[in-house]
Amino acid sequence: MPSFRITMTIGSLQPGVAPDSVLPAAAAAAAELTTVEASDLAVVAGSARATVRFTADDVASAVRIGAHTLAGTRIRAGVITWQVTERVHGRWLPVH
Repeated sequence: MPSFRITMTIGSLQPGVAPDSVLPAAAAAAAELTTVEASDLAVVAGSARATVRFTADDVASAVRIGAHTLAGTRIRAGVITWQVTERVHGRWLPVH
């Protein structure tokens, strides 16, 4: 099954939200629809970047799962940018 990921640059947290709850909430949102392969939080150029890797049957499903994950994340934090990518021959390529 193809592997996809959503990468989100995280902005400010919603009031009362603990920083360490954002990534688990994002992964849980994706897990409502598919198998989550991995999740990671990194600081890139001074900004928090959350990544959730998941499986999907096709690009359309991946976009739907990505949108659901994004919505679940936005409950806890602002998302500045986001992108869904697909693993193709060892590289992550944006989906269209």
